[in-house]
Amino acid sequence: MSTNTIQREAVQTTSSPPTAPTPESAQVEELNRWGRAFPYYSRELFRLFRMHVAQESSVLEVGSQLGDLLASLQPSHGVGIEPRPDVAAAARLRHPHLTFVEADPASFDLNGETFDIVIVSTVLGEARDVQAVFRSIRAACRPDTRVIIAYHNAVWEPILKLASAVGLRRPVDKQNWLSMQDLTNLAYLADLEVIRKSAEVLLPLAIPLLSAVFNRFLVRFWPWPAFGLIQLLIVKPVAPPDLPNPRVSVIIPTRNERGNIEAAVARTPEMGSGTEIIFVDGNSTDGTQDEIQRQIARCPDRDMKYIPQGDGVGKGDAVRKGFAAATGDVLMILDADLTVPPEALPRFVDAIVRGKGEFINGTRLVYPMEDEAMRFLNKCGNRFFSTLFTWLLNQPIRDTLCGTKVLTKANYDVIARNRHYFGEFDPFGDFDLILGAAKANFKITEVPVRYGARSYGTTNISRFRHGWLLLKMSWVAFRRLKLR
Repeated sequence: MSTNTIQREAVQTTSSPPTAPTPESAQVEELNRWGRAFPYYSRELFRLFRMHVAQESSVLEVGSQLGDLLASLQPSHGVGIEPRPDVAAAARLRHPHLTFVEADPASFDLNGETFDIVIVSTVLGEARDVQAVFRSIRAACRPDTRVIIAYHNAVWEPILKLASAVGLRRPVDKQNWLSMQDLTNLAYLADLEVIRKSAEVLLPLAIPLLSAVFNRFLVRFWPWPAFGLIQLLIVKPVAPPDLPNPRVSVIIPTRNERGNIEAAVARTPEMGSGTEIIFVDGNSTDGTQDEIQRQIARCPDRDMKYIPQGDGVGKGDAVRKGFAAATGDVLMILDADLTVPPEALPRFVDAIVRGKGEFINGTRLVYPMEDEAMRFLNKCGNRFFSTLFTWLLNQPIRDTLCGTKVLTKANYDVIARNRHYFGEFDPFGDFDLILGAAKANFKITEVPVRYGARSYGTTNISRFRHGWLLLKMSWVAFRRLKLR
């Protein structure tokens, strides 16, 4: 039994609920009374956290009060930090399957225990030292931990103060009213960085139909996000993954690309501790399969595989088959047309290894392109969808359709497990990965590349047919990411 467990059991066995009314028990009654008075706001707050917390995650709540929010997330292991002894004791009786530790949120110590998720919903407004709270939270994080913060918008300060004064809100001591910039800076000082932020809950009262319209739809569109009561932040530790010298798998989907295969092999560099190249061919008719086999036989020193796509259709299916067969720690896609130069691939691996992002996306829209590399309407479409998806994801993304995308095998497995959330509707594979990364709250970082014209074959992209598909995928993303 660990020292941490012994300490918690000691806290639980020595803290019993008071048998007579005391000022402390009055605090518990007050929390219960205000929770009953405004159940709609609590339900909305719980819904927002559930959107970002997978069931069976290990969860730490800092400022857990009576533990109802923590319990609603159904954690496999749940721990609450609550400074008031009577409130912590009441929480233990209310949720005996969870652990509640009496400690100051600015100085708690769990002896090195870490969690999948840390949630913070009330404590920052009352904390005397927010930076110290963030430092304590950082100690409970792994590189893949996500911290989810719900904080009151400072725009609401006069309204909430008035509500407390007239008895429509729980009385509170003098509070911090921090801007989003303040929170971002204080988190960064504690080695935590904000990945995503959004405004939530325009109407904290239950009014039939109107509440749903305001809180699920209207708050997503300008200018209403500026007036959301809750500012929701997704935060991650500033720390590189433990991948000092990873093995790399390069997936190259092909369809009628015979003339590009030799160059793809010759120009793809060895990266990390070793690089495997996996060709997945979608029933080519120009001899691409034979050329792949010829290159495999000609270059026995290279680790290469050939996978027939079979009955599968589209680049997305080919990418999934290639990723399933990959043995590397880092997975990347290289389009067989070589319009993104293979020589640029080490930059993507470097961004992963140094912790610059967890999903690295290429962007072709920074540097000038070669003549004929991208048609005018395609450029317009790319810029439109980049603007749209930046809004949908709450993370900046400049080029959604660049074929070069890189992530770790562990993070791809997370996306694959959650694929049912959006469905397998993406024939390109780009949005399957981008939306999955957004759902998992991965930090998306873009690496600019020089985009060239293809030297062999013709594009498999149809501007209008595939443009319509992109609009349909955008609608799915809007429903699942914005309206949920």
